[in-house]
Amino acid sequence: MNSQRGVVVDTNVAIVANGRDTHADVECQLTCVNALAEISDDNRPVVLDDGDLIMDEYAKHLHRSGEPGAGDAFYKYLCQHDYTPGCVRRVSLTPVKDESRGFEELPANSLDPGDRKFLAAALVANATIMNATDSDWHEHRSLLEDHCVVVEQLCPQHAVKSARVR
Repeated sequence: MNSQRGVVVDTNVAIVANGRDTHADVECQLTCVNALAEISDDNRPVVLDDGDLIMDEYAKHLHRSGEPGAGDAFYKYLCQHDYTPGCVRRVSLTPVKDESRGFEELPANSLDPGDRKFLAAALVANATIMNATDSDWHEHRSLLEDHCVVVEQLCPQHAVKSARVR
């Protein structure tokens, strides 16, 4: 069993790694490509929810064939290793109708509802969230700190709104 801390990969990391439909620069793209490659190379388990909310989001933005980009290759890797211990760790999340939470596992918060599944999975798994360009993780850092959730900011130059405004 892999003892390394798992990682919840925000969809934007794979999108940036693909190099299309993103405002990220080439440096950020290469950082994301390398980060995704290191996941499989280092056998770092990717945390997914057992209701497939995260995989369903990936499916909206990535190609299961694994081509043409590195983000697509990451998605294919997950599809092929979905239930392989050490590669993927599945956690149970409990959606709730409470719009201030989204999931039973979360406290009330103002996080983007689309990001709550990533936070809930990270909390349940005691995992790190990997982010490239979503400023929500920086904007809600006090919530994350209060719950000891670490966010690995791959491209801090794009993950803070003030840094993106030029």
